[in-house]
Amino acid sequence: MNSETPENNRQNPIKFQTVDEYFSSLSPEARMKLTKVRKTLRDALPDSQERISWGMPTFWKKHNLIHYAAMKKHIGIYPGSEAIETFSAELKPFEVSKGAIRIPYSMELPLDLIARIGKWCMQQYGN
Repeated sequence: MNSETPENNRQNPIKFQTVDEYFSSLSPEARMKLTKVRKTLRDALPDSQERISWGMPTFWKKHNLIHYAAMKKHIGIYPGSEAIETFSAELKPFEVSKGAIRIPYSMELPLDLIARIGKWCMQQYGN
């Protein structure tokens, strides 16, 4: 494994050109979890494009819709502060901040919730 993978080098991140390049740098555990997030968002956002933005995989349509990333101890989902507020009741089991959801590797991914947040982001920002 590259010692400068996204999940362990936040201070001096590698600049990735493609989402596939980003995924190839991940540890097996992070890649497995993030692949589930990617598939969930692809299915929920079929009219969007994937790209790297802010150093993270991002779904885009006219604007950045939602970012996601592998960190050292968690999967991060970054839908923005309005989405966090809208889904706050359902996000209580997770650590959240103004625009981020942190899902520890030890927790099951809430894929249905991630899909609904992605669709909400498309309705808000992609039309």
